[in-house]
Amino acid sequence: MSELASEPTAQAEERRPGALMAAEVAAQPAILAGLVEHRAEIAAVAERVAARRPRFVLLAARGSSDHAALYAKYLVEVLLQLPAGLVSPSTTTLYGAQPDLTDVLWIAVSQSGGSPDLVEATAAAAGRGALTVAVTNTPGSPLNGVAELSVDVRAGKELAVAATKTYTATLLGLYLLVDAIRGGDGAAATDIGALAQSTLDGTVAAADEAAQRYRFVDRMVTTARGYSLASALEAALKLAETSYLSARAYSGADLLHGPVAAVDSETGVLAVTSRGKGGEAMRDVLTVVHDRGADVLAVGSSAADVPAATRLVVAESAEEVAPILEILPIQRLALALSLARAGDPDQPRGLSKVTRTR
Repeated sequence: MSELASEPTAQAEERRPGALMAAEVAAQPAILAGLVEHRAEIAAVAERVAARRPRFVLLAARGSSDHAALYAKYLVEVLLQLPAGLVSPSTTTLYGAQPDLTDVLWIAVSQSGGSPDLVEATAAAAGRGALTVAVTNTPGSPLNGVAELSVDVRAGKELAVAATKTYTATLLGLYLLVDAIRGGDGAAATDIGALAQSTLDGTVAAADEAAQRYRFVDRMVTTARGYSLASALEAALKLAETSYLSARAYSGADLLHGPVAAVDSETGVLAVTSRGKGGEAMRDVLTVVHDRGADVLAVGSSAADVPAATRLVVAESAEEVAPILEILPIQRLALALSLARAGDPDQPRGLSKVTRTR
């Protein structure tokens, strides 16, 4: 057989549908462990933030990074006991708003660091008195260029369109930053790499089985409370962008305030529930949706303790870092579901790696 006829295995694998996403999902335990090893660099940024004693925190982001920012909002409000809000960049870029941001900590979250609206809004925030921090996977990005401080999440180049390793690395980077601002030592994340590997290894078969179960579902609701709400939002996005599934995320509290009326036996419900106060608050929610006949897929460290048809049980951790682990089997589910529906999650239609908005 000639060299032309014997194509290298690596190149053949790269062209196999879903190969890029699968490789990047599998790489996450090592990436997370590596980021923990560089905690001192993040702690140095945190020390400068703490010295400025911010009175309020604003978080700016888009897409998956917006879900990471929501997670950071919970971290800030619970661990730092500071008020926090999610920014609408268009109030600056489209409407020219110029609020006084004196003593405000502005955290811009972007895997690429290239979105023009985030760059413009962050530069404007610095000019209005905010201490600006960029959390990115691209140290030389335009966002890093306009921010006073920066955190590198060290995920390496991400080739698949759907964010996986950059998302979890961003979550971990934000946790290490917020924890260090309060004077913590990152103890809750010390073994996060091993916990991530345990979670991935332990949910392979269950994720594949769930993909077969939901391959013909028309609509899905994702839900959670507390820190895990970010996981529900990211789950809905991953299912939509890889499998073109109509997925909508709700806080468990909001789900019972009206949207539950649309839940029936034809609805798939992906519920994220882990040990802690957020998971406990989901128990009544899951009883209601289960009684309505919904097909419930429970994901999290307490998934085995709630009424559900299918479960993806995640390694137990401190509640504040659980979202880093919860999303791992969901990513694998999105990958398997896309392939089961004859798709290619590496090349979702109409999407590119960097979305430029203003």
